[in-house]
Amino acid sequence: MTGVSSSVTGVILAGGMGRRMNGADKGLVVLQQAEMISWVIKILKENVSEVVINANRNLAAYEKYDVQVVADSIDGFQGPLAGFEAGMSIANTEWVYTCPCDSPMQSPELLPYMFSDVVSSDAEIGVAYDGNRTHPVFSLVKTELLPSLQTYLKSGERKIDLWFAQHKLQVVDCSDFAQSFVNINTEEELQRTESERSMRGD
Repeated sequence: MTGVSSSVTGVILAGGMGRRMNGADKGLVVLQQAEMISWVIKILKENVSEVVINANRNLAAYEKYDVQVVADSIDGFQGPLAGFEAGMSIANTEWVYTCPCDSPMQSPELLPYMFSDVVSSDAEIGVAYDGNRTHPVFSLVKTELLPSLQTYLKSGERKIDLWFAQHKLQVVDCSDFAQSFVNINTEEELQRTESERSMRGD
């Protein structure tokens, strides 16, 4: 898709506490002999100008991937929007594309598809919809909205949907890419994904 890579910074959200995986830093959890973050970086690099990892722990472990690593500017693991703000604050592109570190089955076609739909609708934010529900952490956001987001966070608000509602939002039907939104939150899901990928020969 012409224009995607030069216009978009990929921001991988790896700043959570991994509560459902016994506190593990999920981006560094190994899936098929490679850390999950590596699968996501590989997918994004096809379509973005630069990859940024938002992490609040083990920064040196993420820096070995030779990408920018940025921590939340707000202390206390304040959720995805804090990761959005961190990534947007260092992006040099018109857009950021956010996605979680624990979704290694993204289609490389997902971002170009979303970008085309969002740009053609003249939206400020695009969010993925899988046919059943939206996935706010899979979003395209104009970096010019950074001051708005900072003001929102300083007010103490943390809910993604409420901030999205303040701007021109495009919900993108990504039902053809539903597998992209499978994430790995528990040891059981990790084992299941490992088995499924091995059976497919991924």
